[in-house]
Amino acid sequence: MQHPRDYDRAAAWRAEDLERDRGWVFALGDRDRRQLSAAVKAAYDPERDLLDYRREEFDLGPGLATIAAAAREAHFGRGVALVRGLPRDDLDEGEFRLLSWAIGLQLGVARPQGKATHYLSDVRAAGMDYRSAGGRGYNSNARLDFHADTCDLVTLACYNKARAGGQSMATSSVTAWEVLAAERPDLAEVARRPFHFSRNREEAPDEAPFYPQPLFDVADGRLFCKWNRNRVRTAQELAGVPALTDKQRETADLLDEILRRPGLMFAMWLEPGDMQIMNNHVALHSRTAFEDFAEPGRRRLLHRLWLAPPDSVRLPESWRVYFRAVEPGTVRGGFRGHCYDATRAGFERRQAAALGMSTEIV
Repeated sequence: MQHPRDYDRAAAWRAEDLERDRGWVFALGDRDRRQLSAAVKAAYDPERDLLDYRREEFDLGPGLATIAAAAREAHFGRGVALVRGLPRDDLDEGEFRLLSWAIGLQLGVARPQGKATHYLSDVRAAGMDYRSAGGRGYNSNARLDFHADTCDLVTLACYNKARAGGQSMATSSVTAWEVLAAERPDLAEVARRPFHFSRNREEAPDEAPFYPQPLFDVADGRLFCKWNRNRVRTAQELAGVPALTDKQRETADLLDEILRRPGLMFAMWLEPGDMQIMNNHVALHSRTAFEDFAEPGRRRLLHRLWLAPPDSVRLPESWRVYFRAVEPGTVRGGFRGHCYDATRAGFERRQAAALGMSTEIV
C-alpha cells in the first residue's frame, strides 16, 4: 500500500518524538480558567438535560482558542494533544461535566456512545466486565486493549485520578503500519482485508450485530486505522461471523505486540484538569488497570466525548458501514444504540447547523 508522506509524517511519531517535542501539550492560563469557570457556572442547571444547551450560551473566552489549537493538533498533526489547566478546583463534579460538554459544543457534533444512546460518558469503575459479550472498558477498572473509538475525535477530561494505576497510553497507528509492513509485508496485506467486529449488543434496529472492516485503508492519500481486539474476539461468538484464519490471528497478535513496544508506545498520566484529545484514525489508545479510592468523591472519574468535527476529511469507503457516512464534514460515527429518537436527532441537526455542517443525519 502506497500513500503520500506529507500528511502522515506528523502522525508517524515514536515515543521519543513526543518526549523531545512537547508541541502537542497546551496550557491554559489563570485568565482562561476564570472565564471558563464563570461561563459554566452562569449556565449550569443540574436539572437541565445536556441536549438542551446551545453552544452560544457559553462564552468560553480566550481559553477556547488554546483548546481549539489542541484539537487541530490532534486532527491534523500528531493525532494526540493534551490541554492542561481546566478549572477543575473551581467546579464541582456536575459543573466540570458541563464544561466538557460546552467545549464539545464548540468543537463538533457529539456522537452517541452506546446502548443508552448517551452523548457523554462518565468514565469510572462501575463493575462492568470488560471481557463480557456486552462489556465496555470505560466503566470497568480493567487493563484495556489498544483500540480506536467510534468517532473522528475523542476528548477525555480528568476530574479525579485513581489511587493507583489508570495510566493512559497511545501509539501512532501510522508508525505501527510502517513497522508491520516492514517486518511482515504478508501480514500487512492481511490487515488490508476485512476483519469482523462485534457491536457488543449495542446495535440500532437497522444494524447487524457485527460488521466487516479492514484494519488499515487509505482515502485521498491519508492512512486510516481501525483496531479493537476485544470486539474482534466477541464477534467470533456471533452466528454468521467467519472464523478467524491463522493468518488473521497472527496479524492481530503481531499488531498488538507492535503497539506496546516501548519505543512506539507513549505513556502519560492524566491529572485533574487535563483534557486529552485524540484522532482515532491515526492513533490508538489504551489504559492500565487501576485501583480506586474507597471514598466515592475521590474515585477515578473522567468525562469522554466522541465528536464529528466540521472540518473532517474523507474516510475510506470501507468505513461506511461503521461510521454511516464517509463524506467530509458529515455527522458520522458513534453507536446509535437502542434509544435514538426525535429529540436526539433534533439535537444533532441543530448542532450541525450551528457549525455549518450538513444537517442530513444518516
